[in-house]
Amino acid sequence: MLNFWLKILLFYNYMGYNQRKWVRKYPNIILRRILQMLVSATEMLKKAKAGHYAVGQFNINNLEWTKAVLLTAQELQSPVILGVSEGAGKYMTGFETVAAMVKAMDESLGITVPVALHLDHGTYEGCYKCVKAGFTSIMFDGSHYPFEENLAKSTELVNVAHQLGLSIECEVGSIGGEEDGVIGMGECADPAECKTIADLGVDMLAAGIGNIHGKYPANWKGLSFETLDAIQQKTGVMPLVLHGGTGIPADMIKKAISLGVSKINVNTECQLSFADATRKYIEAGKDLEGKGFDPRKLLAPGFEAIKATVKEKMELFGSVGKAND
Repeated sequence: MLNFWLKILLFYNYMGYNQRKWVRKYPNIILRRILQMLVSATEMLKKAKAGHYAVGQFNINNLEWTKAVLLTAQELQSPVILGVSEGAGKYMTGFETVAAMVKAMDESLGITVPVALHLDHGTYEGCYKCVKAGFTSIMFDGSHYPFEENLAKSTELVNVAHQLGLSIECEVGSIGGEEDGVIGMGECADPAECKTIADLGVDMLAAGIGNIHGKYPANWKGLSFETLDAIQQKTGVMPLVLHGGTGIPADMIKKAISLGVSKINVNTECQLSFADATRKYIEAGKDLEGKGFDPRKLLAPGFEAIKATVKEKMELFGSVGKAND
């Protein structure tokens, strides 16, 4: 017990507790940071950047998704980031419910690989909600604001995140497609603006390079590697993030990693594989055999499909076996 309280006192001292008004306002958050098993994404992405591989962010939508991703990461000894959009958080009855589920599952499954719980495409208000809920990483998507407003809000949130030991991702240049009602045309980011945001001390930077959320259209022109190269030259060792990982050809993924991408987001592909496996189960009449209607049996094919998709992506990204590097 003495060691426990000593740890708290040392942590308060390290965070400059007496000087941080925001931290003083939410002391319960400090206790959560000490007790939780999850980690921020900072170290895993620094290692990925240095090792020329990428860590996958796999968005979760319910218990099956979370369990499938965690077990696959453990089996492959890969670090992993669990992404939660604001829409998915609302669907799962709130960010506190999500955080509690993930932390409990991480412990009960005996997960030993690094796991970060990350807000995906967060609003300004959503970032604060996730901080309070106990997330270990947040993304502020200010790409739809005028740049100066994006910069101001990013500056504030970077300071808050780092005071609490969280990692933070910011975005420059919108990602194509639709994400929780925010529609982007997929324009390429300005490398100079990327450097300005990177210089705030963000832990990872999402920059639009022609990538799109959801399915890619037949006339998609591909990633702009010229833009990506220019951004990396401006931002140096900053881990870069590739959103819209579903549907990007493997050769483009590998080239993007070689140009500094250290985190790749996957969501739609897991949804498609889950839906396909579930459809086949029902079309085969399996739900009518015995107790095949039991949700544990009905959802099992989709669960295994998610695992297979995550495994395929981790192997492509090069993160397999990197958990203890």
